[in-house]
Order: sequence, then C-alpha cells, then structure tokens
Amino acid sequence: MASTALVTGGTGMLGSHIAEQLVAAGTRVRALVRPGSDVGYLQRLDVDLVYGNLTNPADCLRAVEGVDHVYHSAAKVGDWGRWNEFQTGCLDATENLAQAALKAGTARFLHISSTSAYGHPTDRPEPIDESAEMGQNVWWCDPYTQSKIESEKILWKLVTEQALPLTVIRPSWLYGERDRTTVPRLLDRLRRGQVRFVGPGDNPLSAIHVGLVAQAAILAANHPHGLNQAFNITHQGPITQAEFLNLFASACGANPVTRSVPYRVVFAAATLVEMVARSRGRKSPPLITRYATWLLGRRLSYSTVKAETLLGWRPGIGYAKSIEQAVRWHLDREQVSHGVSSR
Repeated sequence: MASTALVTGGTGMLGSHIAEQLVAAGTRVRALVRPGSDVGYLQRLDVDLVYGNLTNPADCLRAVEGVDHVYHSAAKVGDWGRWNEFQTGCLDATENLAQAALKAGTARFLHISSTSAYGHPTDRPEPIDESAEMGQNVWWCDPYTQSKIESEKILWKLVTEQALPLTVIRPSWLYGERDRTTVPRLLDRLRRGQVRFVGPGDNPLSAIHVGLVAQAAILAANHPHGLNQAFNITHQGPITQAEFLNLFASACGANPVTRSVPYRVVFAAATLVEMVARSRGRKSPPLITRYATWLLGRRLSYSTVKAETLLGWRPGIGYAKSIEQAVRWHLDREQVSHGVSSR
C-alpha cells in the first residue's frame, strides 16, 4: 500500500469512499478540494486538504508533490449540461492532473472512467469486456458519454507517448451512502408510487455499490497486473431491473413496483423532452433523459472476469444487504434533517 495518496473528488460519493478505505488501510490521504466545498467528512477522516482547482495546473502540481498514487475520481457529474462544462471538468482537469503526476514521478495514476466510455453498444446476450471498442453509437448531444471517451483517449495517449503509469476503472451505475442525487430521488419517487419499469423489467441491470468500486480501485492501483490496464467493475452478480428496484422499494417501505412502460415509448418521450429542455437552455436535467432510460431498460451487461482473474477482485457484499445499508443511511439523514427543520 502506498504511503501517501491523492484523491480528487473526495467530497463526492466515490471519492469519499476511496479516501475512507485508504485511511482505514493506514495510507496517508491528501485531497484536492475546491474552496467552499463541504469537507466535514474528510476532516473527520483526518485527510490532508489542499485547496485548489483541477483546472489550474499549478494547483495540480502542488497536490501531487510527494504522492505515490493518484486516485482521480473528480469529474463533471451527471448526464446533463453544456459541452464546455464537461470539457473543463473532465478533459482539461484530467490532462492537468495527469501531466502533474508525470512531472512528480507518481507511481500510479488511477482514473475512474465509466462503462459509458464504450458509448451505447447495441443490446446483446454476451457481456461486454474490456476489449470492446470505445465510443460505439454515440448519440447526438450526449456530452457526458463523449467526455468519458475523450478523457480516456487523453490518458491512453499519455501512456504511449510519456509512459504514464495508468490504471482505469470503468464502473456502471453507482449507488450507496453519500449519494446526493440518484438514491434520494429514487426513494422519493418509490414512496410516491411514481416508479415504473422501463420495459418489462426482466432485463439485466448493471449497478454496483460504491464501496465495492472503491475497493476495486485501490486493489487495481496497487497491483502489478493493474498497470496500463482497464477493468470493468459493474455488478455484484446477476440482477434484473425489477429485482433491483424492488429491493429499494422493500428497504424504504414502499409498495413494490409492478407497472411498466415500453422502452421505446420512454426513450422517444425522453428524446423529445431533452430537445425542448435544451432549446430553452435548461440548466437542470428534465424528469426523464435518454441516458437514464437506457441505463434502466437496455439489454446488455458488462463482464468483470478480467478484474476477477488478474486482480482477484470479488464483490464482498450482495445486493440485498448493500441496498438495505444504503437506504438506511439516507433515511437516517432524512430523520435528522426533519428534526432540525422542525425546531
């Protein structure tokens, strides 16, 4: 285990889990955080804080000084926004940090990418492995997917041209504690009875608890077989859309999801809604998007055999337990919030 590690995105869900697990393993952790960020959890972990911005090369150089491993988890979050936001928050930030790591002689640069780097492959029965082509079937006006593709291209070019010691993790849909968006929104809609299956609900779903992705990232970054390799970290075993959503419903005390809407209908509606929202310059995502529809209703999966074979990675917790754990964390915070607001 490296003696000192830099984590970016440490105030976010995945970055905070990476920091938490590194600290638990005895690694000294440093986090590059923007001024004004909520750093309470990182301070409780006794993480060293460096204030700055990934868009500033000088800040990146300060952050990587004396660091053995870099865990780059920061990125523009979500599937909605203008391209310039993704250019700055993903491409520029990634290149600045990687160049700084090269100058500092960092032993390993661990980049959190996404299965979105593959683009939008067509439905198929066989799982997609790491040999698959990147950037398949990229949609019109899809900056999130394009940013994942282009960020990886930058890094693999640096591997070839400057010998960047790179490891890439490609997770799928993440859920878990400290999720500020997906889980709270899902729980709210489940309790309101507003959730429908996209399609019949029997399709395989690619979703994984954030703690398992953090575990895989640390394992891969410290493993000799992880050097200059990419790994899918996408599931905790086979699960369908219906099974996944109803585990959440059960954990939060909501009625089971039973109704569905045809995939093509939802996708067409999402396309229309996006067109209208973009024409009006809407800054927040609409109720439904093409990407969210595709995540839920697609009929494809991703193979984790490479990580299991080369790294010995295994998901150490099943869906039922991890979903219950994630939901309980969020419900506990709801109760605290309501208690404060009622005083």
